[in-house]
Formats: sequence, C-alpha cells, structure tokens
Amino acid sequence: MNLFWTALAAVLSFAITAIIGKWMVPFLHKINFGQTIREVGPKWHSKKNGTPTMGGFMFIIGIAVAILLCVPMYYTYTKQNSLAMLMRTKIFGGLLMAVAFGAVGFFDDYIKVVKKRNLGLNVRQKLVLQFLIAAAYLYSLYLAGGTAVTLIPFWGSVNLGIWYWIIAFFGIVGMVNAVNFTDGIDGLNATVTFFVCLFFMLLSGMMGVNALSIFAAASAGGCLGFLIWNFNPAKVFMGDTGSLFLGGIVCALGFGLNLPILILPLGIVYICEILSVVLQVSYFKATHGKRLFKMSPIHHHFELCGWSEIKICRVFALVTVVFGICSALLVYYGF
Repeated sequence: MNLFWTALAAVLSFAITAIIGKWMVPFLHKINFGQTIREVGPKWHSKKNGTPTMGGFMFIIGIAVAILLCVPMYYTYTKQNSLAMLMRTKIFGGLLMAVAFGAVGFFDDYIKVVKKRNLGLNVRQKLVLQFLIAAAYLYSLYLAGGTAVTLIPFWGSVNLGIWYWIIAFFGIVGMVNAVNFTDGIDGLNATVTFFVCLFFMLLSGMMGVNALSIFAAASAGGCLGFLIWNFNPAKVFMGDTGSLFLGGIVCALGFGLNLPILILPLGIVYICEILSVVLQVSYFKATHGKRLFKMSPIHHHFELCGWSEIKICRVFALVTVVFGICSALLVYYGF
C-alpha cells in the first residue's frame, strides 16, 4: 500500500467534506430544505423536524474530488504502469455508479422536501432506476474484461458462470438499499460506513490493489468529515442522496477487489437492518398485526428499548469492527 497517497486521499476528502459543511448547512437552512420526520417514528425524533437534509452532497463532493485527483496522481508520480482497463472501470465506473445511486436519492429527497412529507419516489420507481444503474455498472465491467470468476477465501478463484452476474445484479441493489435503511439516527450510517471503508482500505493494501486502497481511504475520510456535522445532535442529515451513494461505494469496493462475498461480513450491520424490515413486515402480515420488533429498522427497536443514539452508534460500529477483523483474517489465511 502506498501510504502517502492513501493518507492524502483520506485527508483531502475529510477536509473538503468538513469545509463544505460550513457553507452547505446554513445554505440548506436558508432554502428550507429540512427533513420532515415520520409520524410513526419515535416521538422524540419530532425535535429533529426541519433539520437540513441532502447533506450527502458534502461527502459526495469530497470523496469524488479526492479519488479523481489522487488515483491518477499516484500512477503518475510513482511511475507505475497506467491503470488497466478493468481496474480503471472498477475505480471510476464504481464511483460513477455511486454517484448515479446518489442522484436517485437526490430526486427522492427533493420530492420529500417539496411536498413536505416523508415520502419520495415510490418503491417501483426507485427499484427500476436502481436496477438500471446496477445493470449498467456490471455491463461496463463485462466490456472492460470482467469475468464470472470471483475470489472466495479458502476456495480461491471460482467461476460461477451466469449466476455471478445474476447474483451481482440483485446483490448490488439489495446492498444499496440495506445501507439506505441504516440511515435513521444521528451519525449511524456514516460511522458504520467509515469502518467498512477502513477495512476495505486494509484489505486492498493486503492484496496490493493500491488504487482501490486510495478509493477506500477517500471514502472513509469523507464519512469522517461528515460526522463533524452529523454526529449527535446532528446539524444536517445525509438523506437518501448520501445513503444511496454510500451503498454504491460499498458495492464498488467489494467488486473492485473481486471479493464481493466480503461485503456480507463487512456489511453485517446493513444486512441486519434490512432483514429486520423484511422480518417485521412478514411477521406483521402472517400474524395479522403483531410485531416482531418494537420498530424496524432494528436501530429504532434499540431506541425504544432505551438505548441512546450514541450507544447504538458505538455498538453497531463495534460489531462492524469485529466482523472487519474476521474479514481481514479470512483474506490473510484464505489466499
């Protein structure tokens, strides 16, 4: 891992994101782009009504600038061979995929703000757009020389054939929405994603994929810069603009390493969040109105159990760190 360029990407992304907040938070207040809190949520969330949303633009800009500057500069100043077509697509195509998901989130947030209700694009509209983005990204990988061969710890290279593309197609959309569900209390999504990106940076370094370590470091730096404004009590929310973008980033990192299977342990919190919603809805329908959790996604269940938002962030971050260590051990001993 080239520590200088990795560190530069992280610092640059952090600084840009944090500094933009000094302008963007007052601007969002000025134009009344405030979040409308759901009536069905925890009652104490009502005090957050009007908190500016769409703050995800802060780290989208910070992360994008850091990647677009540091990755080419790394290859220029270290006099390494230029990026191969496939890796170039994984880096810049992955970033473009994340931005596209963020654009879907922006339209969703914009509708919520304009209509002053916590509803945006309907489910069908969101899914159609998300599947189109996932398909475009996977097709770009195929055109760049990507194959159905993926790495699995202790198994090595495995050719899944057509199933690779099918699983990837649905997996990307599922994971992006799982990351979206993790956004619901101050600092949670940015904190969890910071650690996910941090471990992807470590794994990229272990595997010698320096360009991707820079990508991951920039993503981690952006999350940390955003937490200055988003940690409890939040001055701004990332909105779907930010959470869908982060979902795209997580998927781009997994596919960039050719280890999408590691998205499962590293993203264990995301998976628990979306599974809690699926289980809650299924149980509610099967039992004609009974609830499995006090509220879903599961972070709200813990809120209603008396946990503070800060405690939830700490515990969920700790879970991510534990599974991140397990992922690092899988890579270290599995290849």
